[in-house]
Amino acid sequence: MMFHLSLPRDQLTAYLRALLQHHIPDGCAIPSPERWLDRALDRAEHCFGSIHRKYFREGDTLRFDHLNGDQMAAFLYLLANTAWKEDGEEALATRLFYLNKILHGLDLYFSVQMPEAFRLVHPVGTVLGRADYGNYLMVYQNCSVGADEAGIYPRFGEGTILFSRSSVLGDCTLGDNVVIGANTFVLNTDVPADSVVVGQYPDLRMLPNERSVRERAFDPVQLHGVGASA
Repeated sequence: MMFHLSLPRDQLTAYLRALLQHHIPDGCAIPSPERWLDRALDRAEHCFGSIHRKYFREGDTLRFDHLNGDQMAAFLYLLANTAWKEDGEEALATRLFYLNKILHGLDLYFSVQMPEAFRLVHPVGTVLGRADYGNYLMVYQNCSVGADEAGIYPRFGEGTILFSRSSVLGDCTLGDNVVIGANTFVLNTDVPADSVVVGQYPDLRMLPNERSVRERAFDPVQLHGVGASA
């Protein structure tokens, strides 16, 4: 499958430099993003390749559009995380993290370890802390994942959807295939696999989740038995 970039690699590098210079004009010398660009694009290709949805695919072509805010938010995290993980490059990573907050309102620190397959859906106002994230994670706007007062972070299984304005905080273990409903607040509460959670702690309700997260948010949509992108 082809991976189509809306900007060639050299132009994408120049675009990133221009964004950093314009939004964070502190005059400090930082490395060029070019050094980590190819590795970050490889990670983006792998991540976006798990998403069989509109704007990510066109026929047999996988797409990365620098003007798609959801894709760019994910890529800025991947680039920052790659620079930090591979070479301990914090000056660039910190600025890319800050740039992501400026452009997309997303607080996703470069040292947070996101899964290989994740999907951000207009993530304005979302804060993703240092939780243990399982693969196939989809997060909407105004969501929060963070620690409790004891500094304990949640643990996510494979396949999680956080709908808008939901929060998962503290000592929580979520099983596989869990959906956190809009406006739901989960604190220091375990969630069994195959559950939909609604309500506000401590008055939470666990309902059966009869449709897998991967099918709902990542895998090809089945229309009359034929795979099609939604």
